[in-house]
Amino acid sequence: MENYTQTSTDFILLGLFPPSRIGLLLFILIVLIFLMALFGNLSMILLIFLDTRLHTPMYFLLSQLSLIDLNYISTIVPKMASNFVFGNKSISFIGCGFQSFFFLTLGGAEALLLTSMAYDRYVAICFPLHYPIRMSKKVCVLMITGSWIMGSINSCAHTVYALHIPYCRSRSINHFFCDVPAMLTLACMDTWVYEYTVFVSTTFFLVFPFIGIACSYGRVLLAICRMHSTEGRKRAYSTCSTHLTVVTLYYVPFAYTYLRPRSLRSPAEDKVLAVFYTILTPMLNPIIYSLRNKEVMRALRRMIQRICFLKM
Repeated sequence: MENYTQTSTDFILLGLFPPSRIGLLLFILIVLIFLMALFGNLSMILLIFLDTRLHTPMYFLLSQLSLIDLNYISTIVPKMASNFVFGNKSISFIGCGFQSFFFLTLGGAEALLLTSMAYDRYVAICFPLHYPIRMSKKVCVLMITGSWIMGSINSCAHTVYALHIPYCRSRSINHFFCDVPAMLTLACMDTWVYEYTVFVSTTFFLVFPFIGIACSYGRVLLAICRMHSTEGRKRAYSTCSTHLTVVTLYYVPFAYTYLRPRSLRSPAEDKVLAVFYTILTPMLNPIIYSLRNKEVMRALRRMIQRICFLKM
């Protein structure tokens, strides 16, 4: 039996799973996806760290993507799973603030990091002679640090606002995590100004980067078409199509959710879309990058052979 006991400052997360057999099946599926995401992203980080042939800007950025995805899904799923298992759907006011802060920080950092990865491929294919200068170790560190800092600043602003507005309605958040727009529906004040800032933030962190990525890959595709080497063309196309797949799976549902006005949004649709960018994408990213990347697969085989040799 579910326990809804709460203090005056607790929120209730209504969750993703209906109280039925279908809900139990969904719960098992989400837990399996979570475990796959943990294993996949941890493996990718360790593989890139241990294999010196992968110590390049592209794989350095990819290891950071895996680190973000690892933390991203861990911010959401464990709390959602414990709520379902123990039947206590409450989350403290401070706990909700922390979850919202880490979710927004990681989401913003990933959006900017994907843009950096697109720039890396753009320089590598369109300006190969300039690549060691334009994508030096210092530039990579600046890109990664900038992504984390900008994501944190944006997250801090949104979280502080959400924690300081008065809530005078039901404290039941119709979502499976503390999503700020879902929390605003419980506010007893007009939040149109804040909704405008959400639109501006989404435009800055999702729309502009997506346009930049699309333009850079337009140039990349032209460069690929002009390549004389068939092998080089296949390799460049494989790398770019992999990154475009990841970008599409992440940006499109995220942007569609946050750019719509409140009048056109529905809690059920928001939860389904959120599953894509909070749960499915962190699980799919390491799979996509490993299965469609020959260098990663070769590094994985070398690592397996090394482990088998040590056991012998």
